[in-house]
Amino acid sequence: MTKIIAINGSPRRNWNTAKLLQAALDGAASCGAETKLVHLYSLNYKGCISCFACKSKSLEHGHCAMKDDLSPLLEEIRTCDAILFGSPIYYMNLSSGMLAFLERLFFSNYIYSNEIRTVFPKKIPSAFFYTMNMTEREFTHYRMKRVLYIYESSAERHLQVPPKMLYAYNTVQFSNYDKFESSIFDPGEKYANEKENFPGLLKQAYEIGKKLMDGEIPE
Repeated sequence: MTKIIAINGSPRRNWNTAKLLQAALDGAASCGAETKLVHLYSLNYKGCISCFACKSKSLEHGHCAMKDDLSPLLEEIRTCDAILFGSPIYYMNLSSGMLAFLERLFFSNYIYSNEIRTVFPKKIPSAFFYTMNMTEREFTHYRMKRVLYIYESSAERHLQVPPKMLYAYNTVQFSNYDKFESSIFDPGEKYANEKENFPGLLKQAYEIGKKLMDGEIPE
């Protein structure tokens, strides 16, 4: 059975990022896929420690030598048929949990070789889902596509298929803005944007999940 894994890089298990990932998994499941949603912040792990065991000529490439809660997930990803990366934008970048995960995933499949671009065992499609407080205009102003490009290009290099992207701008951060110091935001605008746009984003995520499973997996 075809398997798709979604990686939630948000510490929130049921908020914007997780909802988009689940919608995509539902789309994949509608095509008969086996699905799995992983919450990174439920795992105990670190980022790369530069031990370079994954580059050693005496060891099998493509396997991170660190042993922690992330180890079995990294091995499972080597056998899946598609992967979804979901992260909120925190301080102009991916969440620290997602950054540490991507370090371990991508660096262990890169071996400093002129001839071999990746040692990941097969081609699989992927997608990045981003959620953020920024409006689309602010996202463009701060050149966020340049920031995120390094992760997307790494996915293309190692998974050997250009990833799809979905951007959720100006998302609702709090269930009640009155409880938090947040005068830079207009809660009414936030809620109106969520009501108008988030259902459409969920549908887009659902369709991405379907497309990743429906005839777009490379042979």
